[in-house]
Amino acid sequence: MNQPKTALVLSGGGSLGAVQVGMLYALTRAGLHFDMVVGSSVGALNGAFYAANPTLQGVEDLAALWKSLRKQDIFPISWMTSLRALLTHRDYLVEATALRALIRRSLRIRDFGEARTPLHVIATDALSGEEVIMSSGPLEDALLASTAIPVVFPHVVIEGRHLVDGGIANNTPIACAVRLGAERVIVLPTGVPCDAPAPPKGMAAKAMHSLNLISMRQLDRDIERYSEHAAITIVDPLCPIDVSVFNFSETENLMKRTANQAWSWVQNGGLDRPGPLHLPIAHNHHSDSELRCGTQ
Repeated sequence: MNQPKTALVLSGGGSLGAVQVGMLYALTRAGLHFDMVVGSSVGALNGAFYAANPTLQGVEDLAALWKSLRKQDIFPISWMTSLRALLTHRDYLVEATALRALIRRSLRIRDFGEARTPLHVIATDALSGEEVIMSSGPLEDALLASTAIPVVFPHVVIEGRHLVDGGIANNTPIACAVRLGAERVIVLPTGVPCDAPAPPKGMAAKAMHSLNLISMRQLDRDIERYSEHAAITIVDPLCPIDVSVFNFSETENLMKRTANQAWSWVQNGGLDRPGPLHLPIAHNHHSDSELRCGTQ
C-alpha cells in the first residue's frame, strides 16, 4: 500500500522557533520521514537545516546552533542603529548582515537542489502581498527574503520581485503543501507568549509580536479550510509560554520542554489525531478566568 505524500510544515515565530527543534527531535526519533519540507520565516530557516540533514544528528546540530544564538546574532539593534536609520531615511532598522553571516557559516548547503529532502521556502511579494514559493536556485537570499521582517530588515530582490517575510502572506504554509501534492501534513507551530506579563517593548519586538499573534489566529482557519484536501496534524505547542518572540535567552529551555512534551505526545498517539489546534490562541494565565490551556 502506498504511503501518503507527507509534508512537514514549519511556522514562523521569531525566537520561539526554538520549540520546533524539540518537535523535530521527537518526530525524527519516532522514525518519521517526509516527502517535502515547507517553511516560512524562522520556520524556513529551521526547515532548511532539517532538509539538509533530516537525521537525529542533523537535529542535534540544529539544537547546538540555537543554543549558541544571542539576540545580537540575529537582531543587532541598538540606539545607534535606530538613529542611523532615522538620519539616512531608510525604511528598515538594520541590515541582515549578521543573519547572512550565520547562514553562510552554519548551513552546509547553498542551493535548494542540495537538500536531502525537497525544500520549499515562503516569502511575500511586498507590492502585491502575494505568497511567493521558492523551490530552486540559491538558498541564502531565499532564506533572507523569508525572514525579512518589515521595518526591521530590508526587503530582498529575487528575479525582479521585492520580497519580505513569508509570515505576512502565509505564516503556516499548509495551503502551499497541499498545492504541492501533500496528502498528509504535519505542522510545527511556534505558539504565542500567552504567559508574558506585558507586551514586549521596542519597535522591532512589537512588530514581531503582532505578526505572531495574527499568524497564529490564521492557523486554525487554515486547518479548517484545507482539512478536506489532506490529513492535517498539529504538534502541540508549549502552553503556557512567557518568552517573547524577540528573546533568545531561553532557547535551550524551550527546546528541552518541547522535546519532552512532543515525545510524550507521539507516544500517546498524537500523530494519529488530525484536526484543529486544541489550544486556545488567546488566554490569560494571570487572572481567575476559567479560560485555561486546553479549554474553550
